[in-house]
Amino acid sequence: MLTSFLWGFLAAATLIAGGIVALHWHVHNRLLGMVMAFGSGVLISSVSFELVEEAFSEARWGGSVASGLCVGALTFYAGDAVIDRMGGADRKHSGGAQAEGSPLAIVLGTVLDGIPESIVLGLTIVDGGSVSVAFFCAVALSNVPEALSATSGLLRSGWAPRRILGLWTLVALVSGLASLTGFALLDSASPGVTAFVLSFAAGAILTMLADTMMPEAFEHGGKLVGLLTTLGFGVAFALSALE
Repeated sequence: MLTSFLWGFLAAATLIAGGIVALHWHVHNRLLGMVMAFGSGVLISSVSFELVEEAFSEARWGGSVASGLCVGALTFYAGDAVIDRMGGADRKHSGGAQAEGSPLAIVLGTVLDGIPESIVLGLTIVDGGSVSVAFFCAVALSNVPEALSATSGLLRSGWAPRRILGLWTLVALVSGLASLTGFALLDSASPGVTAFVLSFAAGAILTMLADTMMPEAFEHGGKLVGLLTTLGFGVAFALSALE
């Protein structure tokens, strides 16, 4: 069980690393957009091959996958809408728009973004006996541009560096607990429940990508983001195929 916590924490710890980089060096918006595009491609690939494909192979009927995708997408959409109204809509913005929002909403929104991925990390340990390297790398890589963008914005909005790193540390700890929860609660789950949880996470992650990462990637990176998204998809697929 401790192993599942550590994997979840380590995958989210790249948020801390990205935050440190952004605090010490200026990251150009165009580079940030390109990194976000690559990270989006990595996550899309992992959702396809590590979550949905695995869920379909686990399920005894396709309804588990379809219902999981729908419920996951709607759950994230509803939670994100509530957080937006609370003042967390611009939590990942690199331009400092967080100054107009609520600190609590920014924290809750950032935690919401990472929970589905972390639960799946714990589930992959249950399912295969060890963490999925491909999915771990996908989560770790996708966290870097999020931390770079959000840290830059939080710094411009007046957050102190110590407070920003405290936020990322909190999110990493919650991610570790979410991974532990996924391992503990689903250790003896039926194939149908496992398939539902995998597809639930897939729906939530895809909704998050379309709502936050991909729009900002295009805003900063321009048309080049299409190529980089495809590159990220291909790299993640290669990692998955080599497992």
